[in-house]
Amino acid sequence: MNTNIPGLERAYEILFLAALIFLAIMVILCLIRAIIGPRIADRVVAVNMMGTMVMVMIAILALYLQEGYLVDICIIYAMISFLAVIILTKVYMGVYMESKHQGRRGE
Repeated sequence: MNTNIPGLERAYEILFLAALIFLAIMVILCLIRAIIGPRIADRVVAVNMMGTMVMVMIAILALYLQEGYLVDICIIYAMISFLAVIILTKVYMGVYMESKHQGRRGE
Protein backbone atom coordinates (compact mmCIF):
# COMPACT_ATOMS: atom_id res chain seq x y z
CA MET A 1 0.00 0.00 0.00
CA ASN A 2 1.72 3.11 -1.20
CA THR A 3 0.68 5.89 1.15
CA ASN A 4 2.35 9.16 1.90
CA ILE A 5 1.40 9.14 5.57
CA PRO A 6 4.34 8.10 7.74
CA GLY A 7 3.62 5.24 10.09
CA LEU A 8 0.48 4.12 8.28
CA GLU A 9 2.26 1.13 6.72
CA ARG A 10 3.31 -0.07 10.18
CA ALA A 11 -0.22 0.43 11.51
CA TYR A 12 -1.62 -1.70 8.67
CA GLU A 13 0.96 -4.41 9.38
CA ILE A 14 0.00 -4.50 13.05
CA LEU A 15 -3.70 -4.58 12.18
CA PHE A 16 -3.24 -7.41 9.69
CA LEU A 17 -1.13 -9.45 12.11
CA ALA A 18 -3.62 -8.92 14.93
CA ALA A 19 -6.48 -10.03 12.68
CA LEU A 20 -4.53 -13.12 11.58
CA ILE A 21 -3.74 -14.08 15.19
CA PHE A 22 -7.37 -13.58 16.23
CA LEU A 23 -8.63 -15.67 13.31
CA ALA A 24 -6.10 -18.42 14.04
CA ILE A 25 -7.39 -18.64 17.61
CA MET A 26 -10.96 -18.76 16.35
CA VAL A 27 -10.09 -21.55 13.89
CA ILE A 28 -8.62 -23.57 16.76
CA LEU A 29 -11.80 -23.04 18.79
CA CYS A 30 -13.92 -24.14 15.83
CA LEU A 31 -11.75 -27.23 15.46
CA ILE A 32 -12.43 -28.06 19.10
CA ARG A 33 -16.16 -27.60 18.48
CA ALA A 34 -15.95 -29.85 15.42
CA ILE A 35 -14.25 -32.56 17.46
CA ILE A 36 -16.42 -32.54 20.59
CA GLY A 37 -19.74 -32.00 18.84
CA PRO A 38 -22.09 -33.05 20.50
CA ARG A 39 -24.41 -33.12 17.48
CA ILE A 40 -23.58 -33.63 13.84
CA ALA A 41 -25.08 -30.24 12.99
CA ASP A 42 -22.55 -28.60 15.34
CA ARG A 43 -19.73 -30.36 13.54
CA VAL A 44 -20.92 -29.33 10.07
CA VAL A 45 -21.37 -25.70 11.12
CA ALA A 46 -17.92 -25.70 12.75
CA VAL A 47 -16.31 -27.06 9.58
CA ASN A 48 -18.12 -24.40 7.52
CA MET A 49 -16.95 -21.65 9.89
CA MET A 50 -13.38 -22.93 9.72
CA GLY A 51 -13.48 -22.79 5.93
CA THR A 52 -14.83 -19.25 5.98
CA MET A 53 -12.21 -18.07 8.44
CA VAL A 54 -9.40 -19.64 6.43
CA MET A 55 -10.67 -17.78 3.36
CA VAL A 56 -10.58 -14.51 5.29
CA MET A 57 -7.07 -15.33 6.50
CA ILE A 58 -5.91 -15.93 2.92
CA ALA A 59 -7.48 -12.62 1.83
CA ILE A 60 -5.71 -10.77 4.67
CA LEU A 61 -2.44 -12.44 3.69
CA ALA A 62 -3.00 -11.25 0.12
CA LEU A 63 -3.24 -7.68 1.39
CA TYR A 64 -0.37 -8.06 3.85
CA LEU A 65 2.05 -9.61 1.35
CA GLN A 66 0.65 -7.62 -1.60
CA GLU A 67 0.38 -10.76 -3.72
CA GLY A 68 -2.50 -10.93 -6.17
CA TYR A 69 -2.34 -14.66 -6.78
CA LEU A 70 -3.47 -15.33 -3.20
CA VAL A 71 -6.89 -13.92 -4.09
CA ASP A 72 -7.21 -16.62 -6.77
CA ILE A 73 -6.27 -19.25 -4.20
CA CYS A 74 -8.89 -17.79 -1.87
CA ILE A 75 -11.60 -18.15 -4.53
CA ILE A 76 -10.58 -21.74 -5.26
CA TYR A 77 -10.57 -22.52 -1.54
CA ALA A 78 -14.07 -21.03 -1.25
CA MET A 79 -15.38 -23.38 -3.93
CA ILE A 80 -13.71 -26.41 -2.37
CA SER A 81 -14.96 -25.49 1.10
CA PHE A 82 -18.50 -25.06 -0.19
CA LEU A 83 -18.42 -28.45 -1.90
CA ALA A 84 -16.98 -30.10 1.22
CA VAL A 85 -19.81 -28.78 3.38
CA ILE A 86 -22.42 -29.88 0.83
CA ILE A 87 -20.91 -33.38 0.69
CA LEU A 88 -20.71 -33.62 4.50
CA THR A 89 -24.33 -32.58 4.77
CA LYS A 90 -25.43 -35.12 2.16
CA VAL A 91 -23.48 -37.92 3.86
CA TYR A 92 -24.83 -37.11 7.31
CA MET A 93 -28.37 -36.78 5.99
CA GLY A 94 -28.03 -40.20 4.38
CA VAL A 95 -26.78 -41.68 7.66
CA TYR A 96 -29.61 -40.00 9.55
CA MET A 97 -32.26 -41.19 7.12
CA GLU A 98 -30.85 -44.73 7.19
CA SER A 99 -30.87 -44.85 10.99
CA LYS A 100 -34.39 -43.43 11.04
CA HIS A 101 -35.47 -46.03 8.52
CA GLN A 102 -33.83 -48.81 10.57
CA GLY A 103 -35.59 -47.56 13.70
CA ARG A 104 -39.00 -47.83 12.04
CA ARG A 105 -38.22 -51.27 10.74
CA GLY A 106 -37.42 -52.51 14.27
CA GLU A 107 -40.72 -51.29 15.73
